[in-house]
Amino acid sequence: YNSLLSEYGVLGYEFGYALANPDALVIWEAQFGDFANGAQTMIDQFISSHESKWGTQNGLVMLLPHGYEGQGPEHSNARPERFLQLAAEDNMVVANITTPANIFHALRRQLIWEFRKPLVVMSPKSIFRHPKVVSPIADFKKGRFQEVIGDEFADKAKVKRVLVCSGKVFYDLEERQEKDKRKDVAIIRLEQLHPFPAKQLDKELAKYKNAEVCFIQEEPENMGYWSYVVREAGFNKF
Repeated sequence: YNSLLSEYGVLGYEFGYALANPDALVIWEAQFGDFANGAQTMIDQFISSHESKWGTQNGLVMLLPHGYEGQGPEHSNARPERFLQLAAEDNMVVANITTPANIFHALRRQLIWEFRKPLVVMSPKSIFRHPKVVSPIADFKKGRFQEVIGDEFADKAKVKRVLVCSGKVFYDLEERQEKDKRKDVAIIRLEQLHPFPAKQLDKELAKYKNAEVCFIQEEPENMGYWSYVVREAGFNKF
């Protein structure tokens, strides 16, 4: 009970600090993503709805470690479906980012925007140590935030199936793709879920006009991103 109250109170404090200091990058990072459970009322009543209800803007960042990584049932899931169910009318940004440069540009974007929106990032701990989770210096200096990242391994002329995913499951898929030398399977990453990057996704899918498109996630069908993505992308694509 005390733990639940503390998470609610700490998130509320950070929300208020970000409201009073709009030019500060205020980040609330949970040790595990499910710590947000105790702060759900704050998320429902303020973070997801404050702009509509109170006419104010807030750029608070929530980093929620999320992923099935052997930490037990209470430390595996930040419930991305909850945030996507609360997402509407560009009220907040929900992301699952896979490269260091992209997280840098996501945080930078929070401050260079002329407006403020809450940013919720599903941030698995394992990719901090993954040998392939690196970015060239040029991507930090000259790059920008990428809502969608396309495939650079597959052969466009041979692709028969496109796997769309979000988050660390990409690295599992990529490992198998490279091990089996599957040039006929392309993998597209959704780095931002809301606002949904429909144009960017359509641009990538247009490279594989005759391919079967599948959405891949770690979670069961009634959890995670599935129901949100198929609605936003259109049922004819999945």
